[in-house]
Amino acid sequence: MVKLLYILVAVLISFVILPFRWVGAAFIVLSCLALLYARVFARVVPLLGFSFLILISIVIIQGLFMPGNKTPAINILGLTFYKEGLLYALTLCIRVLDVLLAFALLVLTTRPSDLIQSLVKRGLSPRFGYVLSSALQVIPQMMSQVGSIMDAQRSRGLETEGNLWTRLKAFLPLIGPVVMSSLLETRERAMALEVRGFSASGKKTFLYERESSTLDRVLQWTLIVVLILSIAARFVLV
Repeated sequence: MVKLLYILVAVLISFVILPFRWVGAAFIVLSCLALLYARVFARVVPLLGFSFLILISIVIIQGLFMPGNKTPAINILGLTFYKEGLLYALTLCIRVLDVLLAFALLVLTTRPSDLIQSLVKRGLSPRFGYVLSSALQVIPQMMSQVGSIMDAQRSRGLETEGNLWTRLKAFLPLIGPVVMSSLLETRERAMALEVRGFSASGKKTFLYERESSTLDRVLQWTLIVVLILSIAARFVLV
C-alpha cells in the first residue's frame, strides 16, 4: 500500500497540486533512489530506452509545431525550435518519466499476489481482486504453456524453427492445445476456489499474514504529511 500511496502522491502533486518542473524532477530522483535501493534499477533501463524514443518525438513535435511558439531558441539543420515548445516538451517529459518510474517501483518490487491480498484486506471485493490477479498472471502462464507444448511437439519431430513459413506451420498446431489447456486450467481453478470456500459468506482468511512494519507506517504518514503540506503550499502560492 505504501507504493500505491507513493504513486498517488507523486501524480497528484506533480500534475495537479504543484505542477512545477522541479517538483516532478524531485519525484524522478526519489523514484530512482528507491529503485537503486531495491536493486532493480537495471531492469528499468530497457524501459527507459524505449521511452526515450517517445520523449524525443515529444520534443521534436512540441519544439517545432506547438501553436504557441513565438521565441526562436535553437536552429538545427535548418529547423527552428522554439523556446515555448521546448519548455512545454520538458514538462511533458518530466511527467512521463515521473509516472513511468513510480509505476516501475511498484511493479518491479511487488508480487501481484501480495498487492491483491493487501487490497482485499483493506476492503476490495475478493471477486474483483481475483479478476485482477488472474489478469496479471494470464500472460506468464500462457507463455509457460506455449513453451511446454512447443517442447513436447519438438520432441515428436515437429519443425518449429526455420523460415517464416515453417514457423507459421508450427504455430497452427499450438492453438488447439493452448486453448484446451487454458480451459482445463480455468475449470480446475474454479473447483479449487469452491473447495476453499471462495464464494462462502463470512470473513476471509489468508495463508500468509503480513503485518505492516514500523517503516511502512512511517512512510505512509510521511507521504500523507507531504500531500497535506503540498496542498497548503498551493493555497499560499495562489
